[in-house]
Amino acid sequence: MYPEIHLRLPGWVSDFCAAWNGSLQTVEGRTDLVIGLARANVERGTGGPFAAAVFDLEREALVAPGVNLVVPASCSVAHAEIMAIMLSQQIMGTHNLRSPGLPALELVSSTEPCAMCMGAIPWSGIPRLVCAAREDDALAVGFDEGAKPEQWRSELERRGITVVQDVRRDEAAAVLREYVDGGGEVYNGCSEIV
Repeated sequence: MYPEIHLRLPGWVSDFCAAWNGSLQTVEGRTDLVIGLARANVERGTGGPFAAAVFDLEREALVAPGVNLVVPASCSVAHAEIMAIMLSQQIMGTHNLRSPGLPALELVSSTEPCAMCMGAIPWSGIPRLVCAAREDDALAVGFDEGAKPEQWRSELERRGITVVQDVRRDEAAAVLREYVDGGGEVYNGCSEIV
């Protein structure tokens, strides 16, 4: 028998989202929620300095949040974007977040997607991606974002995915620096990039 895999967001996430009193009507407000999740994940010691969430743009509502669980879950694929996408797919009852009848959805990420998340986004069907911090901000504190196409943004847009960058970039980059300055583990699959 192989072990089962269970990934669960930390218990505080539901309460945090329920208590959120910021606006979800603007991209800045939705990004503020995501950056707040990233900061809370660090402060509570429940994972890395990354968060993401899928939003229903028609109802101006949160569909599903995600926080980074790589270290606590001993699972290198438990990135915030992956968690938010998987939960949204379960909530929506489909693997394709662009299925007919679904509202317009948006994935907001506290940092531009790494190579793995970059691959998962088109497969999820999500039609819009919003990024706060840049890949350079993650690299500056030691995270390895993997080999992505140099023109990743245009590649996503070619696939019909709108990409918006630099929304609250400074605030999101500050969370990355605070994590590392506070002694947070910078986890990379390779100890040395060749």
